[in-house]
Order: sequence, then C-alpha cells, then structure tokens
Amino acid sequence: MQVSSYLKLSVAVAIATIALKTAAWWWTGSVSLLSDALESLVNLAGAMFALAMVTIAARPPDEDHPYGHHKAEYFSSGFEGVLIFAAAIAIIWAAVHRFMDPQPVESLGIGMTLSIISSALNGGLAWAMLKKAREHRSLALEADARHLFTDVWTSAGVVAGLIGVMLTGWLWLDPLLAILVALNILREGYHLMHAASQGLMDQALDQDTQASIKKVLDEFTHPTIRFDHITTRMAGQRRYVDLHMHMPPGWSLGRAAALRTSVEQALMSAVPGLRASIQLLPMDVEAHFDDPKDLL
Repeated sequence: MQVSSYLKLSVAVAIATIALKTAAWWWTGSVSLLSDALESLVNLAGAMFALAMVTIAARPPDEDHPYGHHKAEYFSSGFEGVLIFAAAIAIIWAAVHRFMDPQPVESLGIGMTLSIISSALNGGLAWAMLKKAREHRSLALEADARHLFTDVWTSAGVVAGLIGVMLTGWLWLDPLLAILVALNILREGYHLMHAASQGLMDQALDQDTQASIKKVLDEFTHPTIRFDHITTRMAGQRRYVDLHMHMPPGWSLGRAAALRTSVEQALMSAVPGLRASIQLLPMDVEAHFDDPKDLL
C-alpha cells in the first residue's frame, strides 16, 4: 500500500477506537478511560491532517514551488504535536476535578475489554505504518505511527491501573492514571514538534547517511581531485547533498562533467532518494562563504 493508503486506514481505525473507548468510558465512568478516548480523538485529527499534508507533499514542482512540496509533511508532525498538548491539558483538567470529587467506577470488566480491543487495532496498524514510514522516509506517517504506539502504551497503563482500582478500591488511582497519561502524551507531543521544527530548519542528514556519502567521495578522491564544502539537508522524503569538486585546471569541460556525472550516480546509488548538487572548481580555486554579505 502507498503512504496515503495507510493514513486512510489510520483514519478508519481512529474512528473505530473512539467508538470503543467512548463506550468504555460511558459504561465505567472512569476518567482514565475518558483520557484514553480523548487521545484517540487526537489520533483521528492527526491522521486526517497527515493525509492532507502527504497529498500536498506528493505534488510535482510548479512555478511557485520549483523545489517541490516535500516539507508539507513537517506541518503534519507539528500539528499533531499541538493537538497532543491540547488533549493533555483537557485530560489534566478532568483528572483534577475527579480528585476533588471522587466517583465510583462501574462495569470495569467491559470497559477494559473494549480498551484492549482498541489497543490491539492501534498496535497492529502502528507496527505496519512504522515499517512503511522507514521504507519511504515519511515523517508524517512515522509521526502518526509513533503516536499510535503511545496510545497503545497509554491504554495498557490505564487497564493495569483499573485492575488496581478493582483490587484495592482506591478511587484516587483513576484520576492519578489520567494525569500520568497526560504527562506521557505531552512527552510524545514535544518530540513530534521538535522533529517538525528541525525539518523545517533544514536539519542535516543522519550520521549513517553522511558516512555513506563520505565513503563514496573517498573512492573518487585523488591527488588531483578533492571534495569540500559538503553540506546535507533533508526535506520530507527527499535528501540533498551540496559540495564542491576540485580538479586540474587543464581539464576540458566535457571530461570534468563526465566525472561529475559518475560521482552523482555513485552517490544516488549509495543513498536512495538522494539529490546531489556538485559545483566544479579548478584545484587552485577556493570558494568562501564566511562573510554573510556573500550570501545576499
């Protein structure tokens, strides 16, 4: 399936889990199960927005966006992070009120069963989505998958806590669990927003990818050929490297261009999806960009 197909499936699963968890809260009156249901609402909104951003990111370059729309996926991750913060605040608000006015919980067996069913749905989908996200380097799909995994662990903690309520009769465990759920998803929201901000600021490629690029360049390095000013960045599913290639000043343009083509092909073979931009320079010429005025 394509990335968009997984996100459509995520929307359908989110609707199903909302129904299951809302029913669990309705039967039990548990504020921790309510917090779990609220997180599923975030899942639904996040999946829908991610689907919209992935659709935009897949658009080809146009006159207004000559480099494409790949960074649209970062908006999805940031948006989902904001939604998580909003859900966490709502959960904490409800939990504090329940601390002040404890309420008995009922039919916990039914509620926990529904929560476990919804967790199984989320867990299976999240595993498949994360595998696909790594294959296609889709931040939107990865963000949605990781949030679903957070949902699974949240539900597991809620069920464990409700078992504790059943065994001890301590009603304060229920709102305490809700607050712990909120703190956990706040942590996840922070990570999503941080990843989005780093992508929008042209974060460098990971160390393993940079090592693969260096290995290729080392194979072409020669006493008469060298590489410098190597910079990398990523934009959504695309990865980029810019560099200077120095060679003997007496070489013809045709010979220099042929070598550059060989280097570009080797880089793209070593790093799938990489776009290489190589500037040709004579061996005795340096290009400096230390002065910010040179970039204006």
